Amino acid sequence: MKARSLCGRILDGNCLPAPRQTLRAVSTQPFFVAAALSGSFPLGIPVSSFSLSAKRHHLLTRTRLSALVDTNTIVGTLNEKVCSAMLEKLLSPDTIAVIGASRTPGKVGHEILANLVNQGFGGTIVPINPTTDEILGLKCYPTLKESGIKIDLAVIAVATARVPDAIADSLAAGAGAICVITAGFKEVGHEGAEREKKIAAQVRSGGARLLGPNCLGLLNTHRRMNASFAKEMPPPGAISVMSQSGALCTAILDLAVARNMGLSKLISIGNKADLDETAFVEALAEDPETRVIVAYLESIESGKDFVRTAAEAARTKPVVVFKSGTSSAGAKAASSHTGSLAGADIAYGAAFKRSGILRAPTFESMFDYATALAMQPLPKGKRVAIITNAGGPGIMAADAVEHSGLRVATLDKSLMDELAKSLPDAASVANPIDVLGDAQADRYAAAVAAAQQDPNVDAIVVLLTPQAMTQFVETARAISDNRGTKPILVSFMGGKDVLPGRKELLELGIPEYPSPERAVAALRAMVEYAEWKEMPPRVVARFPVNRRRAERVLHRCIRTGQFQVGEAAAKDVMRAYNFNVPPGRIAATADDAVDVAIKIGLPVAMKIVSPDIVHKSDLGGVKLNLSTPDEVRDAFDLMMLRIGKKMPEARLLGTYIEKMGTRGREVILGMTRDPQFGPMLMFGLGGIFVEIMKDVTFHLAPVTAQEALEMLRNTKSYALLEGARGRDRVDVDAIANCLQRLSQLVTDFPQIQEMDINPLIVGGIGTDPVVADARITLSKTS
Repeated sequence: MKARSLCGRILDGNCLPAPRQTLRAVSTQPFFVAAALSGSFPLGIPVSSFSLSAKRHHLLTRTRLSALVDTNTIVGTLNEKVCSAMLEKLLSPDTIAVIGASRTPGKVGHEILANLVNQGFGGTIVPINPTTDEILGLKCYPTLKESGIKIDLAVIAVATARVPDAIADSLAAGAGAICVITAGFKEVGHEGAEREKKIAAQVRSGGARLLGPNCLGLLNTHRRMNASFAKEMPPPGAISVMSQSGALCTAILDLAVARNMGLSKLISIGNKADLDETAFVEALAEDPETRVIVAYLESIESGKDFVRTAAEAARTKPVVVFKSGTSSAGAKAASSHTGSLAGADIAYGAAFKRSGILRAPTFESMFDYATALAMQPLPKGKRVAIITNAGGPGIMAADAVEHSGLRVATLDKSLMDELAKSLPDAASVANPIDVLGDAQADRYAAAVAAAQQDPNVDAIVVLLTPQAMTQFVETARAISDNRGTKPILVSFMGGKDVLPGRKELLELGIPEYPSPERAVAALRAMVEYAEWKEMPPRVVARFPVNRRRAERVLHRCIRTGQFQVGEAAAKDVMRAYNFNVPPGRIAATADDAVDVAIKIGLPVAMKIVSPDIVHKSDLGGVKLNLSTPDEVRDAFDLMMLRIGKKMPEARLLGTYIEKMGTRGREVILGMTRDPQFGPMLMFGLGGIFVEIMKDVTFHLAPVTAQEALEMLRNTKSYALLEGARGRDRVDVDAIANCLQRLSQLVTDFPQIQEMDINPLIVGGIGTDPVVADARITLSKTS
């Protein structure tokens, strides 16, 4: 393994610094067992040896650490066993039993068997049916035991009640993998969920792995294995697909066959009782027949494991995900701005960005991205050359390039002059390069060759509209003949006439799209992936802080049932993490308020203190710039009187008196803890930018310095921080520093459920931002 990968994992917060502490963490962090025992992190151990989730490696976490003598060997062996066995026994078996094979066409057991027989599976097929001796020319057995045949994979398609017995027979016959097609498990309710737990435990205790239940099955085109009840079998290819929806699997297969698009594996993961998306990403990352991993997911079982595994996989091959079911985050009692602005979809977006996953916004784009990534080299930059035989499509492509954040390349002058010699006088050698409507294959060949040679070009988009003289197949071949180190994406626009050219392009390994916009969107995904791969190793800084002081404050709040931490206590936590917090104290009476104001120095701010009031300003609970003792006294009395009348049930503990800070730009930092992916940081400008425009960005914690700066730059209003429209430039590095400190705080204390620093007052270069207000919500289950 590369040293930098392990270093990044350590600095990501996946371990504790001292060996004794690490040992205590092993039960929840099994991927660092070897390091825990040795007290070090040997660089010779592969990363994948540590990427073991508790669910998938329960035997490891239950083993007494003291009994693990050669831990490095054990961890590596377990990982090798899981991944290799999964690929060999499930995805590439030599012997398959179909339990529930049927002689009746249209029944699931018949269609699975027919697919294996008719589509050319070269291994041994064992049909199991107690009522017949032969199906489709194969000898049929009443039970696996009576067959006496050892199997690799059992595909079970029997009634729900008979599934446990079928599993027992499969395990006795040596099955290393079991695929349960049968439905009637957790998708039907509580009783079904209990049945599912039992069969998952049964399979695991037998040392095998379970696909499903309630799934379509799986395919391996390179083995001519269709162990599913989907009728289509696409040609062999380099794209492997997993889908949580069996129906979508059939749509994927139909689309692949229609487009003559090659697939490697297709896996219907069903209810995910055992093997889930994380397990298959890990397995397919090691599969030499897979170049691109594609997934349709409705849910993710273990968010943190998935992010970690996908990030490791993406280092070697692209991972494209179409995630559905995120339009509604459900009911959420959010007490902070961050909590109210966050949602399930934002959490998935942040997680995918962290792990290098390319998120496809639609079903079509999922395959648009995958075909481009499977067929073409990655671009080295954002500069795009556009070649077209019509002005309108060229403008469409140029617009799409600019809108997607790519750049229309400025072409090399000498190459443009040379290209002009091969084109008619009316042609345009600027970008877009217009080879004119009567262009035949030779003009396209010359233009593509010139773009491949141009040092100012990183990628090429070729457009064609059908004209009377257009050579569709010949043009496709000319484009292919001039491929080089730069990716080429093509859009043959039209219908019936362009179909031969489209087919030829796909057979030649050139991705083709029906519109310029879709071609450019796929190119944008390629650029994003290339940029992610070039990112330096993630190094998360650790700041010197007074963690014990923060811990005492939070524990005191939890002990006394104050899960909505008041401003005074929240600011004590902020001080412990070296945020710049103005001096202040709680005052229970008007006289106390005057005394505190005089001691800390006028002018001061006054804020109501009540465990029952979250948004103080909404009730008139904030007064600023109180400059004299009389103003302080009057403000105290009036605030207590008015709020007491508005909320008579609220407990009013007094006011918080704080030194007024200097003026500056208001920004908001926040955190909400996602149940799947953990703490998500939020950044936005204050005022209307948050309240009305909702101009905020999110990122998973912990963040690096670069990621913190990217959070700022990804807001639409970032230019205002840099001094746009005559405004003073603020210290963006200081804001990024505060985001990193907040990241450390919420990573250190998982009991913090939500948090806002709102506003954080930011000044010019070299000034220290001031925490004007802070709010913390603690988990009641912490």
